[in-house]
Amino acid sequence: MTDELTVQPAAPVNKNKKYRKEKPWDTDDIDHWKIEEFKAGDMSSHLLEESSFATLFPKYREKYLQQVWPNVVSCLKEYGVHALLDLIEGSMTVKTTRKTWDPYIIVKARDMIKLLARSVPFEQAKRVLQDEMTCDIIKISNVTRNKERFVKRRQRLVGPNSNTLKALELLTECYIKVQGSTVAALGPYKGIKQVRNIVMDTMNNIHPIYNIKILMTKRELMRDPALANESWDRFLPKFKKKNVQTKKPKKQVVKKKYTPFPPPQQPSKIDLQIESGEYFMKEHERRQKKNEEKGQAQSLKNSQKKKEKEAAFVAPKEENIVAKTLDKENDNSVDIDALKKKLKKKKFKTPAPTTSDANPDSLISPTQSDEPVKKKKKKRKAEVAVSAEPVDTAEPV
Repeated sequence: MTDELTVQPAAPVNKNKKYRKEKPWDTDDIDHWKIEEFKAGDMSSHLLEESSFATLFPKYREKYLQQVWPNVVSCLKEYGVHALLDLIEGSMTVKTTRKTWDPYIIVKARDMIKLLARSVPFEQAKRVLQDEMTCDIIKISNVTRNKERFVKRRQRLVGPNSNTLKALELLTECYIKVQGSTVAALGPYKGIKQVRNIVMDTMNNIHPIYNIKILMTKRELMRDPALANESWDRFLPKFKKKNVQTKKPKKQVVKKKYTPFPPPQQPSKIDLQIESGEYFMKEHERRQKKNEEKGQAQSLKNSQKKKEKEAAFVAPKEENIVAKTLDKENDNSVDIDALKKKLKKKKFKTPAPTTSDANPDSLISPTQSDEPVKKKKKKRKAEVAVSAEPVDTAEPV
């Protein structure tokens, strides 16, 4: 018996990969997402057309830009880009030259002058010229109309002593500058995306601390290689929205006295017209009367407004200071009773005894009782008796 050859059917070829050939040079260790560094000799010829970008800057940045501009010019000169500062117009301009060796550097230079205009210091702004760095200027003024609410939410993004902003900078690896109605962010692409989401959430009344907690959790999960291919939703914190409404003060309803009789019927519109005589007028007469009443009301209101405006220009009444001083000088009325009492007090006052002839009996107040006086007298007699005894002053042998 002859062995029958079993022919296996060919595997179906995908139409998209029909003409695709094997690439032995394309191995798994090659990172396709890596941005290769663009060097000076990579461009074969100079740029054919000149490109330029200009941006305006506020008046308060003029002094700082004047100080820093020589550094800006020298920094851009390395890439062959010409920078111009116009103080009269208040603008900064960057242009390509024949020496420009990077075609995309003009866009990076444009971002740099934008950051300088938004109060970002030069040391940070020049980092945008690097390949893996980008910037984003987020507009936050049009999120809320209420100015007080806008200021509160912007301050919430900064935090006390800029602690919230520092935490965001550490977690996203970006430089963040909150200035006026914009937030300027500078850093890697991934970090810039996170900063934009956090800023917009904060301006939409979501506290940045929630996003900071999520970023910190993700940072811890990234260190664990076992969770690289798993979903992190079970680990991330979930926050419920609480719409706390402010309690409005309750209106005090005054109860009316109960009456069994229904209220009197109110007159209808026709009844009022008959009463005023308007019902029997023609249409044009009614319109004329209405316009007259409107004109009178307007003139009355205008006169009131005019009086209010004129009241601001009326000079206040001045006090007559000279007349007041003369009245005080002429007013020589003396309180006689008070003067009599004063004189009586002086009359009954006795002169205080001197230390030499002071009697201890006279020093005792009249309010004290008689007992302590007697004791003091006895003591005094005893002291005199002691002092009467002769004292032997002779020195001992």
